[in-house]
Formats: sequence, structure tokens, C-alpha cells
Amino acid sequence: MNKIIVRPAALVKQGMLTLYATSLKVSDLLIPNFYSVETLDPDDDNDKGYQRLLNRARAKRLADYIVDGQDTKDAFLPTSIFMATDKNIDFNPTNNTIEINIDEIGPFSVVDGQHRVEGLRMATEKDTRVLDFEVPVNIAINLPKIAQMCHFLIVNTTQKSVEKGVEQRIYQRLTQALEIEDIPNLPKWISKTIEKGEDDLALKYVDFLNSDFESPWLNKIKMANETNNEGSINQQSFVKSIKKYVLVANNPITIQTTEKQHKIFLNYWKAITNILGIEEPTVLFKYNGVELFCKFSVPFFNKMINMPDFKVATMQQLLEQAFEEVEGDYAGVGHTDFWTKGSTASFLNSGAIAVINSEMVKALHKTNFKRDIEI
Repeated sequence: MNKIIVRPAALVKQGMLTLYATSLKVSDLLIPNFYSVETLDPDDDNDKGYQRLLNRARAKRLADYIVDGQDTKDAFLPTSIFMATDKNIDFNPTNNTIEINIDEIGPFSVVDGQHRVEGLRMATEKDTRVLDFEVPVNIAINLPKIAQMCHFLIVNTTQKSVEKGVEQRIYQRLTQALEIEDIPNLPKWISKTIEKGEDDLALKYVDFLNSDFESPWLNKIKMANETNNEGSINQQSFVKSIKKYVLVANNPITIQTTEKQHKIFLNYWKAITNILGIEEPTVLFKYNGVELFCKFSVPFFNKMINMPDFKVATMQQLLEQAFEEVEGDYAGVGHTDFWTKGSTASFLNSGAIAVINSEMVKALHKTNFKRDIEI
């Protein structure tokens, strides 16, 4: 198979970005080592991928459409595939062509359009005429991997949505790369998010809780791009609650070192589960449990400032006293039955969670735990 492709192309300059607007036949795309998709691996801490998982059903729908249009010659796919390489491509200005040597340039990263590429590949398995089908392609050259990830983020947050958990992971990696790698110009809201670094900090909490062998959350959080459905809550929701309630100025846990923050927060959940249990069926590890106890962590850790330590036993005693003082319709919040699937906690909305938190805060203020431990 020919590994050198010559195609007519238009040179496009967008600031520091150099693009070639061209078209490729599907047969070109399928040359071995022509392209790769940098998929985010949720199980690999060192993974540098950023793409969402492939939705095969979505790709198959496109394949069926392309195949159905072969006889009538009305298959229509005008949207450009965006590919990138960190290498240069020769451009001939006299005849406006580019020459791609796959062995030297490949594989191109598919920054945007992986479902189109896969759909076209699947279509060729059903009808070889698709090999001659042409698709518009924009190729960015001399674009480092970190910049390719940035452009994926820009395309998928300004033009269409990307799974929030994947977006959080990209924000985390960009935050970590701020001081060591050149990052291209980004929209203001993306830049502010990266510079603030909240996704990075919150994801470190979530990763710690999900991986520590003593954690009641061990393997209970469904990470971005995970294909199994075993997790009781997804990464996106947990990160959102941590950002909203834990990583805030009035939560005293944030004055501790990062490592100590994680251990204190883990002890907090150990104390909670020592009282409420971890056995299924429970909704404690669903959104309602996370939202309530992340919210409650602000007054709880403010109370803990006056405690002798942050040990599990100390937190558990304080929680038990607070639960005993809760009055009203939600007095059972400190009992296992309250959190059993199908029981009260299963049907809480945001308003009810706010009310329970308010009642728990009142109960917390009634406790006289400091005096009790000094006796």
C-alpha cells in the first residue's frame, strides 16, 4: 500500500496555528499507522489520553448511512475531521499540494472526528466502494500533544459537549502542565478554571478515596471513560460536591497539607460508615449521601478545630452525639435504616438535603463533645 500521499490543500494560518484544509479518501485513512485516537484510560494514572470512549452504536449509524448512500450516490458528510501532528508537512506553494509520508509523519492524532473515522472504517467492511469516498480534513502541523489536548477541549466545550468527567481530567492535566509546558491560548473561562486548579485538587480527593485500601469508597466511584457500571456514583458528581463544599475558604480542612486533607477526609467517611454501615443495599454512596456529607463537612470540620485530633474515633463520637440531637422529620438520619435503598434517603431532593443539613448543624451546635473528652 502506498505510504506517500499527495493531496491538494489550502494553507490556513490562525495565529500561531498552521492548518492544511484538504480532503482524503477513506482508503488513505485506513493506511496502517495513519491515525490514532488518544483515548483517556481511567485506570492509568500516567495515561496522557484525552478522548472520550468510542460509542460504537453512534459509529454504526454513520456506517449504515454511508453504505445506504452508495447506490444513490447521495451520502453526505461535510463536517471536517480535525487531525494533528507534532511534525511538519511539506507544502508546495506552486501547485498548492501537501505530501504526507506516513512512515515519517504518522500516526496523526484524531483531535475531533473519531466517530466519523470509525463509522467510515466500519462502512468499508460492508461495501468496498466506501474506500473511494472523500472526506474533508483539517490537519494541524507542529502541534505538541499538550496543545492537541487543548484544542480537543476547545472544540468540545465551545461547539459541542464532552462527557464532564473527561473534561475534568483534561482540566487537571492542564493545571499540572501550567508551569512546565507551553499551553496555547485558551478561552477565558477555560484558562480561569485551569489556573484555579479546583478540578485537579478535587480529583486528587476522589482518586485517593477510590483507591485507598482502607477507604469505604474503594472502587465505588465510576471514573471518566470507565465502561463498567459498578460504581455507585460517577466521578463528575463527586468532584462537583468536593469543589462546592470542601475546597472552600470557610472549610478549615483546606489549611492542611494536601496529604493531610485527604487523610482527614477519609477518616471523616470512615466515621460516617462506622455508624451508618457500608453493606448493600444502601444509598449512602449515591449522590444524596455525597451531597449531604460534603455539605455538612464545613460546620463539622469547624467544630473539629476545637477537638484534640482528627482520628476516626474522635470524629465518630462527635457524629454520634450530633445524630442523637437531630430532631424533626429527619431524626433518623444517623441510623442505617434511613439510608437503606427504598427508604427515606432514596427520595431526597436538593431542598430536603438542605433541610437535613440545617437540622444536623443545629444538632452539632448542641453537642458538648469537647468537655466530654476532657473529663
